[in-house]
Formats: sequence, structure tokens, C-alpha cells
Amino acid sequence: MADLLGTSRRTRHAVVIGGSMAGLLAARVLAEHAERVTVVERDRFPEEPAPRPGVPQGRHTHVLLEGGQLALDQLLPGAVEELRAQGAPVVGMPEDIVQWQGGRWFRRTTTTSPLFTGARPRLEQLVRRRVLADPRIRTVEGNEVVGLLGDATRVRGVLLRERGTGKEKETRPLEADLVVDASGRGTRAPEWLTGLGAEPPHEETIETGLAYATRMYRDGRYGGGADCLGYFIIPNPAQTYGGVAMPIEDGLHLVTLSGLRGDEPPTDDDAFEKFAERLPHPVLRDWLARAEPVSGVHGFRRTGNVRRRYDGPGRRPAGFLATGDALCAFNPIYGQGMAVAAISAVALRDALADTRRTPTTRRVQQALLKASQQAWDISAGSDRAMPGAIGNALGTRAADRPVSWYLKRVQERATGDPAVGAAFRSVLGLVNPPTVLFAPRIARAVLFAPAPATPAGPPLRREADGDRAGAV
Repeated sequence: MADLLGTSRRTRHAVVIGGSMAGLLAARVLAEHAERVTVVERDRFPEEPAPRPGVPQGRHTHVLLEGGQLALDQLLPGAVEELRAQGAPVVGMPEDIVQWQGGRWFRRTTTTSPLFTGARPRLEQLVRRRVLADPRIRTVEGNEVVGLLGDATRVRGVLLRERGTGKEKETRPLEADLVVDASGRGTRAPEWLTGLGAEPPHEETIETGLAYATRMYRDGRYGGGADCLGYFIIPNPAQTYGGVAMPIEDGLHLVTLSGLRGDEPPTDDDAFEKFAERLPHPVLRDWLARAEPVSGVHGFRRTGNVRRRYDGPGRRPAGFLATGDALCAFNPIYGQGMAVAAISAVALRDALADTRRTPTTRRVQQALLKASQQAWDISAGSDRAMPGAIGNALGTRAADRPVSWYLKRVQERATGDPAVGAAFRSVLGLVNPPTVLFAPRIARAVLFAPAPATPAGPPLRREADGDRAGAV
């Protein structure tokens, strides 16, 4: 396969399809290897932080996992501190959250895993401003990519068409030495590749039919005595309803409720709050009763896990990469998308900078897929067990059964054992690999110790404040 960056390890022009988090961070990396980078975006970027059509989940609850924070700071030094300075809330897990999973309340012990929970548009604006300050990076807004230039051996650019005129515009070429698809889960790249005479990637899918709806509220205190920042009811195969309330800014919270196929949360204002009665405990419903709604309800249903195996066998051109949701899209309920976008950009940076091996298209694409592997294992692995799940990646191997048994015991102990909980959260936060769950100290607790006691009811006060039980 031809060298991705040309014989001089430098390319003249790189095009990134999509101005999402994944696209912007990929552009940041490519600017170190290309003379110029063009980001093609269907929307026009807003001047102020605001939701836009190209990010249909922008109005919903988002978190930036700790692994994403670390990666973002590698790419844009000081970005995390800038988020703090802007007032983006930091929620410490498990200390700041009243959390229920599998019939057990989590102890609110000292924070080991911080989450940024601010509104996504504000984070995107910060990243966009920092990335586009680089004079090597420019944008073409209000245009959509409708095809690829080149042939089955090499991609040589994209075909553009202007949007928003109400008329069918002619396409125009934009030549490039490298094209990166960061257009999201609705990518059309597989059909574009077919149009060049190449083979599309095999797609792995797992879909539970999960749907969620979100509404913004001004803070309401649970009974006046809670010192938590949010609430989290995690669904599982036996209890399929979910609910989360997280702070964003200025005393505002986003509340997201979820349900599976055929039992989706409504987008009607009154029915939305009534849907919260289906949760296994009234703690979030009671919070809603004291909170002030400040927006309508917005729904979202495209939550399937989809992984496109560009790394697999098949005739595919050099000079084309996929990243972000265009490569691997997760059920958004697990909050991994923004973190994986940043982690993938770090993987792209490392693969292109590796002086020991030629950065061929296949090698770099493999590095990008590997960067998303852990998040896929978490999301797809959890959804595989949900009732009614469908897809071609549902199968499990016999060798996976002991691991599943072990991980079930990990989850049971993570709610009450601080050491097991810290290790488990470091994996979910994409900071450490799953092997930390098999470290001797953790393995002894998982294999030989009984599941520790946890609060009998929602722990409305932190243990760090001296209330060891804290339940009501």
C-alpha cells in the first residue's frame, strides 16, 4: 500500500469531512504534517456556543470522561483548565453523584474519576477556536461532500456541493492528498468507495432500540438536604429504564430519561416527567418536582453501536481514513463519543509521527480502530446483554463467559468497595485498560470477598462529610 503521506512523509493538502470534535482534533494533528488542512462542514459554525443541526445530540446530556480530558490536554495544552475557568462543572465520581445500578446504591466515597458535564456546544466552541487559530487550517462551511475523487487505488480529493440555496447546485472538486472522514454515524463513505470501484467496509452492529429524551431544568434541591451535584439511574437487563440529571452551567441541569424499543420516553412536556415514575426509585422524579423546566423536550433514537472495519480485508484506496463516529459509533448513553474523538486524534498523531514504520493507510487506520476498541467493548458488551438487542455482532464466544462472570462480580463490588470502584471507573473512564481489574488486590476482592454493604436508600450526603451511611 502506498505511503499515506507521500514519499517525503509530508502531504500538501489534507481534507477533513466534518467539523465535529473528531474532525477538528484530527485537523489539529494533520496540520503538523500537511502544508494546509481544509475542514468541510455542512453547517455554518455559530459564533456563540449553540446547538447546530450537524450535531443532533448537541441538546442532550454529555460528559467528557477522564481519558478524554487527558487526551484533549495533549492536543490542546491547557484546554481542560480553560474549561474550568469558563465554569464548566466538574462532577467527581462517586462522591458528587447519587447513583443506582443493579439494585444497589453506590457509596459516595472520595472522588477518583472526574467528569466534565458542561453543555457540548461550549466545549465544541473552545476546541473550534483553538484549532482554527492555526493559519494552516481553514474551513469550507455550508458545503457537503457528495463523493470522492480518485479511483480504487487512491483517493485524491472530494466532490463538494453548496447547501442552503434551495437549488440543486453543481458539484465542484477539492483535490487533496489525504481525506479523513469525520462526518459521523450517518457517513456515506461506504457508498462513495463503492462508486470508486473499491470495497466498502464490513459493518458490525448491535442495537437495543434505546431511545432517550432530554429537558433543561433550573436546579431543584431534593428535600432541601441533598449535597449532590446530580443523579444517575443506570439501566440493566433486568431494569431497562434510565435517568440522569447533570449540571451544565449557571444553575442549570440537563435531565435525560431513556427506555428501550416500544417504551421510549415521550417528548411531550408533562408526559416526560411522568415517564420518570418508571424509574426504580423516585429520587429523580422528586428532584424534577422541585426543579423549574426551562426548555422543551428533545428526543433522540439513533443509538445503535456501529463499527466499520476499514482495517479488514478488501480492496480499498490509499489516502482515505475514517475516524470518530464515522469509524466507530457507540450507544450515546455511555458518554464515550467525545473522549474517543480525542483519544483517536492522539492515536493519529502517534501513528503519523512514528519514525520506525511507514504510516501506510492500513497501519494508521488500524491505530484509529485500536483507539476505539475499549469503548466499543464497554458499549457493545453491555448492550449485547440487553433484552431485544439485535445486530450481527451479538454472538459471544465460550471463552468470553468466564470474563463476563468475573466482570459481573466486579460491578457488584464496585458499588461498595472503594478500591474495586476506583479500578472499575478508571476503565469506564478510558484511563486504564481492563487489565487493572485483574490486579492481585482487585482480583482477591472480586473472587473471595463478599459483596460489601451499600446504602439502603439514595445517599444524599457525601461520606467524606462524616455521614458513613448517608441514606434515607
